[in-house]
Amino acid sequence: MTDAAQAPPDASGPRLLIGALSAANFVIGMGAFMVVGLLNPLADDMGISAAAAGWVMTSYALAYAVLSPVLVSLTGDLGRRRVLALGMALFAAGCALSASAPGEGMLFAGRMVAAAGAGMFSPVAAAVAAGLSAPEQRGRTLAAVFFGLTLAQVFGVPAGGWIAYTFGWRSAFWLVAAMAVPFVWFIWTRVPRGLRFQPVSLADLGRVLRDGPVMLAVLFTTSFLGAIYVVYTYLSPLLSGTMGWGRDGITLALVIYGCGAVAGNLFGGFLADRIGAGRTLTGLAMAQIVIVPAFSVLPMPAWAVMALMIVWPFFGWSFMAAQQIRLLTLAPEAASVVLALNAAAIYVGAAVGSALGGAILSGFGLSALGIGGALAGTVAVAHIFLSRRMSG
Repeated sequence: MTDAAQAPPDASGPRLLIGALSAANFVIGMGAFMVVGLLNPLADDMGISAAAAGWVMTSYALAYAVLSPVLVSLTGDLGRRRVLALGMALFAAGCALSASAPGEGMLFAGRMVAAAGAGMFSPVAAAVAAGLSAPEQRGRTLAAVFFGLTLAQVFGVPAGGWIAYTFGWRSAFWLVAAMAVPFVWFIWTRVPRGLRFQPVSLADLGRVLRDGPVMLAVLFTTSFLGAIYVVYTYLSPLLSGTMGWGRDGITLALVIYGCGAVAGNLFGGFLADRIGAGRTLTGLAMAQIVIVPAFSVLPMPAWAVMALMIVWPFFGWSFMAAQQIRLLTLAPEAASVVLALNAAAIYVGAAVGSALGGAILSGFGLSALGIGGALAGTVAVAHIFLSRRMSG
């Protein structure tokens, strides 16, 4: 990578910048996933079914998966400061458009605009953070930037749902838009002017898409998260049907899950720096096979379920820093492109895992979800072994 940036304004600049990128990712994560908690108020207000309201999340995921790598490639010649600020501005505009939408079409369009902005911001933020950090600290730096997205699951999603039920779903979108706007200014003033890494283009995207080993490595994100979402998507009915838990018990379980995910995210960066990205990813994939079958033996004592809700996400969400390091190692000349594809693979994994879990639930019942998740985990293990073998 080359860097023609000016020095940050002061010695605390890089640390402050990484903190700001993480905070901006928190806002993006809240805007992306809080819809889980506000579908019912939204559906009631707009007079549509819950299934139709579900497209508020689906439209975002599909737009992110398609637009992120394309937009990152199209803006490859621009300074990183401009791309980050533009991405955050688009995200804020998309949230405002969703909040003011008179009908479904405008709402979904707003979600797609927000996804386009997020798809530009998050992978470029990771590339900037990696480029400004020492190689031996890259894992912890990437974990710090990704920390905001993870933290959004703990606080942002429940907060968005609470606001939607208390003040209306539009208020939740307006709040996220208002939170995003200051980051446009902060990025414009704090990201070093002229900061550029290896330029990328649509041709670079095409080369990465044709690179078998690199794409196999990128798609590990899909297989790994797909195995998790087989169970995670249906966690609420699973805990309700097997443990008899209602709103309070399930909410507490989700909060504990989020705390485990935050701790795992930080641990994953440390582990990747210590033993390497490939070994970290292999170990984490194997851990899923061991842990997830426990969901097929519910019910169990409440304390054991809560312990499971810490251990499972701790190992599940430790993978992101290691995965990003591995991709940067395999394709350093196309860092922004591979990180954008990796971000898109997150949403593909969530969609695939949810669909697989739904099929298992329909065909075999709640008790089969844990076994199904473990079987999907074996695919992730085979995937990482094959990928490492092909990439050398």
